[in-house]
Amino acid sequence: MAKNYSIETIQKLKELYQKQTVLRPRRIRRYDAGDEMAVDVTGVFPVRIGRIKLKIEDYIGGGFAGQVYRISILNIDTGKPIEGIQLGGVYAMKILVPVSGFARFFRNVIYWLSFQGPFSLQVNPAAVRSGALWQRIIRRGAKIRFGNENAVVDSLATFVDPVLGSCGEISEWIDGRIWRFEVDDNLDARKQWEPGDPDKNLGSPEYRAKKEFMEKMVALLHDMGAHELARQYEWWTCKSQPNALKRIKFNSDPKAGHVAVDFRAGLALLPFLPMSPADFWLILKGIGRGSLVQFDRGDLSKLKKFINNHQKEFQDMEPAVEELTEKEHHYRNSLPDISHHHIKLLTSKKLWSAILTSSIDSWEIKNNIDQKTYTGLKKNRFKAILFYLLGLLPFLGSKLRKLIGNLQYRRHYRHIFTKCTYLRRAV
Repeated sequence: MAKNYSIETIQKLKELYQKQTVLRPRRIRRYDAGDEMAVDVTGVFPVRIGRIKLKIEDYIGGGFAGQVYRISILNIDTGKPIEGIQLGGVYAMKILVPVSGFARFFRNVIYWLSFQGPFSLQVNPAAVRSGALWQRIIRRGAKIRFGNENAVVDSLATFVDPVLGSCGEISEWIDGRIWRFEVDDNLDARKQWEPGDPDKNLGSPEYRAKKEFMEKMVALLHDMGAHELARQYEWWTCKSQPNALKRIKFNSDPKAGHVAVDFRAGLALLPFLPMSPADFWLILKGIGRGSLVQFDRGDLSKLKKFINNHQKEFQDMEPAVEELTEKEHHYRNSLPDISHHHIKLLTSKKLWSAILTSSIDSWEIKNNIDQKTYTGLKKNRFKAILFYLLGLLPFLGSKLRKLIGNLQYRRHYRHIFTKCTYLRRAV
């Protein structure tokens, strides 16, 4: 955390805001060390539902996909234990909305151009469940290919955070680092080296081991049908290296302890907007698979073929594969996604019904509408359609949705224009 960031100052500002008794909720973009929160969680596999209280130990950072924290578990209230989560344990928590306003705006614009809807990982629990299940199944595939499931970080639970207005997930905490910046006096010889070649006493052992690990991970993801997730580990995107860490307990062995930690893309890949050297080739490969826009879509038929070829290793995961199939269907049918749905947008009432239902859920998760409006829109499809169309207005659409759909905001602005004392407090 930056030295000029004072949690004590933030707490004083919170107290000052609360004293003003303003109706509009205080805008919160991130949590601070020491904050506590309680959330309803769903275990990834097996599916177990409960409520946990957790404490923020540290803010780790984030990017376009969201913000990451180290947390500890203070209390667990569940019927059956959630696999992997224990009282007092330390875990990683990712909330899928960026801290930065610019990052959020840029990410959402790119995603809307790609799929004509809101960023699904933030507002669609089915999308987050799908991603977590893919990760758990890929972890089992890593046991086959790498000999150890620990080559992929374990995703443990998903949840919705009503404060930040976003979905999130809890996963294994990795005590790791990136590779060391090694001095290499034999660069010319290393230029001839490719992943998989014999060592030949070359330098940069950590660099070469990480490159081999990431190439092997990309091959595994393609073999399992996770073609678009493989982009997270393509070396020549020049931004994928932090997605693979080395566990610190393997410091003495340059080749051991690598783990893939990030399976949540932040930016969609548009055919006219490559953002790295590798993107040009990835765009062509995507088009060859029939995917004009790439984000996190997987090929379930190829995944099931991989599982059938390794039935013994996956024999206990049939329920996870079934849920993944269901959540993928829900997720992919929650957006207009012109590049994939094509003519179905003109012919399928069922598709538009799913898009509308998902949109109403997303407005509620983002706190754009209150519970009364949410219930009303669920019951009245005509009002829901008008509300959906309202959001298509440039710049004003989302603001008008919030004003119409949230009583607290309406009261706030009504008081601003009718009560001078309230206006002074609000300002």
